[in-house]
Amino acid sequence: MARPSFLSLVSLSLLVLSHSSAANRQPSKYQQQQKGECQIQRLNAQEPQQRIQAEAGVTEFWDWTDDQFQCAGVAACRNMIQPRGLLLPSYTNAPTLIYILKGRGITGVMIPGCPETYQSSQQSREGDVSHRQFRDQHQKIRRFQQGDVIALPAGVAHWCYNDGDSDLVTVSVEDTGNRQNQLDNNPRRFFLAGNPQQQQKEMYAKRPQQQHSGNVFRGFDTEVLAETFGVDMEMARRLQGKDDYRGHIIQVERELKIVRPPRTREEQEQQERGERDNGMEETICTARLVENIDNPSRADIFNPRAGRLTSVNSFNLPILNYLRLSAEKGVLYRNALMPPHWKLNAHCVLYATRGEAQMQIVDQRGEAVFNDRIREGQLVVVPQNFVVMKQAGNQGFEWVAIKTNENAMFNTLAGRTSALRAMPVDVLANAYQISQSEARRLKMGREEAVLFEPRSEGRDVD
Repeated sequence: MARPSFLSLVSLSLLVLSHSSAANRQPSKYQQQQKGECQIQRLNAQEPQQRIQAEAGVTEFWDWTDDQFQCAGVAACRNMIQPRGLLLPSYTNAPTLIYILKGRGITGVMIPGCPETYQSSQQSREGDVSHRQFRDQHQKIRRFQQGDVIALPAGVAHWCYNDGDSDLVTVSVEDTGNRQNQLDNNPRRFFLAGNPQQQQKEMYAKRPQQQHSGNVFRGFDTEVLAETFGVDMEMARRLQGKDDYRGHIIQVERELKIVRPPRTREEQEQQERGERDNGMEETICTARLVENIDNPSRADIFNPRAGRLTSVNSFNLPILNYLRLSAEKGVLYRNALMPPHWKLNAHCVLYATRGEAQMQIVDQRGEAVFNDRIREGQLVVVPQNFVVMKQAGNQGFEWVAIKTNENAMFNTLAGRTSALRAMPVDVLANAYQISQSEARRLKMGREEAVLFEPRSEGRDVD
């Protein structure tokens, strides 16, 4: 039987992705079963409830068994990786978006069927004959920095390394309700190395789960591993990591030695400006997985007296069409506000990255399920169609939001592009039992589109 070529494998991968993207748009069986989970009476801005320490960093988890996470079908965690810290290779059962809060680093994403296009070699001589021998080869290495969003499909293994001089801090959101996850709504991480056995805990008292008790090699017979890899028994035991107590984030003794092209000044400037390629991605192997949303010059919505919004979706990062996820970075200046609005087609996981804001979230009964301040480091889930508004405090407010649709849309209730502006004056007058002139004032009272400057006197914008 003929061995399939690399091109045929890539074509097969693209065909699978095409069918999977269409399937992702349909609710899974588990999603249908979980529709009753959104009977929410109260939402809370939460901080992580579980902390797991490793040799070179720490991972903090939010309680994914909480009603708001169960409603949205998501799980979230925050990683802090020290300089020269390596997050060991692993994969999850759900597609993931990672936002880089602080620092920089490199990541390797092992995509099935793709070649090892990064190669190193050394020159040697035997008599008068010169030979070139390969020392290492691996798949593409991707750089990332503060403000980047990294997209990871379900089941695709990856590792992450902090090559900077300061701590690397990331926030990850897994879409466990996604069609790509054929298991239940429990987040699962499968490690390919190490022995993260200290993570075998009852993470939450409500629904204890066995988490990360070891890497996947641990469950296989040592003899089978030795035969499979063509190594001795000692090396097979090393694969299983039973005597490795460093945890899931390990310290690299010296600088990590990998094959990667030198970073030119032009490349560094392009990354800082957020420049991208022409969007023509021929295969999954060359797909972009990283996009920056912190650069102010790339804002999609901007009000010089209120703030800015920047989105990443399937139009500027096509891999999101397969993951069915998107993200936004929002900045509100001092006391500026975002009027009441709702997401038409997505749940929203909002993480406060700086400052604080007063937020209100209202359900279909007209009841406020959240009316509180959200502060830096806290996270809250805004369910689909729930109406939300936020007003920044005296120090302003910044957030990143992960949304469960590749092209999440929202509509506002006030402003130039709002639902009320789209209605005839007479409809407003009859609906609210007001006069025609009052209806016109209501309809035309704000000319801003999405981000509003404060109207109160004495509130200056930074």
